[in-house]
Amino acid sequence: METERRVKELLSSYLKISKKVFKNIEMSQVVTIGLGYIGLPTSALIAQNGISVHGVDINQKVVDTINAGKIHIVEPSLDEAVASAVEKGYLKADTKPVEANTYLIVVPTPFKGNHEPDISFVEAATKNILPFLKEDDLYIIESTSPIGTTEKMMDLIYTSRPELKNKLNIAYCPERVLPGNVMHELVYNDRVIGGVDEKSTQKAIAFYSQFVKGELHPTNARTAEMCKLTENSSRDVQIAFANELSLICDKAGINVWELIELANKHPRVNILQPGCGVGGHCIAVDPYFITAEYPLESKIIGTAREVNNYKSFWCAEKVKTAKLEFQLKHGRRPSVAIMGLAFKPNIDDLRESPAKYIAQKILQDAQDEEYFVVEPNIEDHNVFKLTDYKTAVEKADIIALLVAHDEFKGMDISEDKVVLDFCGVKK
Repeated sequence: METERRVKELLSSYLKISKKVFKNIEMSQVVTIGLGYIGLPTSALIAQNGISVHGVDINQKVVDTINAGKIHIVEPSLDEAVASAVEKGYLKADTKPVEANTYLIVVPTPFKGNHEPDISFVEAATKNILPFLKEDDLYIIESTSPIGTTEKMMDLIYTSRPELKNKLNIAYCPERVLPGNVMHELVYNDRVIGGVDEKSTQKAIAFYSQFVKGELHPTNARTAEMCKLTENSSRDVQIAFANELSLICDKAGINVWELIELANKHPRVNILQPGCGVGGHCIAVDPYFITAEYPLESKIIGTAREVNNYKSFWCAEKVKTAKLEFQLKHGRRPSVAIMGLAFKPNIDDLRESPAKYIAQKILQDAQDEEYFVVEPNIEDHNVFKLTDYKTAVEKADIIALLVAHDEFKGMDISEDKVVLDFCGVKK
């Protein structure tokens, strides 16, 4: 009897310890919905800190690539982080979510044809995890979102799972990283974290403190949402000023690059560099999340969007004019090199890229001239036939520099070529 009693005590003690252990293991589990330009680096970073991450993506090819320890996007140091996390068993990708204690929503938030924000991906991702949610779980949206999105998702969750009302931790924490330096900035950049209540805010701060070394700033969900939109709208307005200057300088016969360099000698002036427009999923999109909801109050923000969109159209028209002038002078149609498709230098991201728009516009107006489309950061494209940049520069009569990729800097371009530098490569 004494032996039986002792065995029961030991078994009971083991079960208590096991529950604590499994609870701790469960608490370390994170489900990330979306394994794109932000979702995958975030998942890899969390996994590098010894936290189990179950990444979810609807693209089976992406899932298979990650599970093989490889990556499907270009980002410095990401390949090493993913390979290590997968090898150690902390990162796994799948097309379906599993039960966890923390859920990160990192899916696209594009805009519709009328420039109204589309949060359907956030809604779909939230619905996808509804069956797995339980008391005290942490739900965080990282996707750039219109004001009030976090509260809308909270209502969606509690309508579908009323037994969880006021028992979850719901927060918004936007990413604020620069493509090409994502792995560093995810760690060292400050983060703004806004919960739907104080408890949610503190729970989210505790989560991010495990792998973020930057300062974590607490606020509410609506302010955090607006903060992200404000940051990118501010950049858009500043770029619009530079792009507008470039239009004025072109008419006035002034070198805009020299002008800005001289103006920036003033101790309180810091003008950005002009380009062929504004692209990317953030700066080219986020201002619309404000103007769609507050059109009368966002005049400067709305005008900046118009200026930056017009700059792309203007660049395409400049190429068209150069073609006509070449034909009149030489009696033949010119060959044209379109240099760059990405939305910024040295990345493979073509989302909302003004360079891509310009290339499409140029090719739409094509007749029988020869075109060379160049993008050194991608191997192939489903629309454009890509050419090596050295070959394109050698064969083209007109060279349209759209993106200041490192490969384009210092190129030896013969003086008989017509060079249209829209991004300051030859400044």
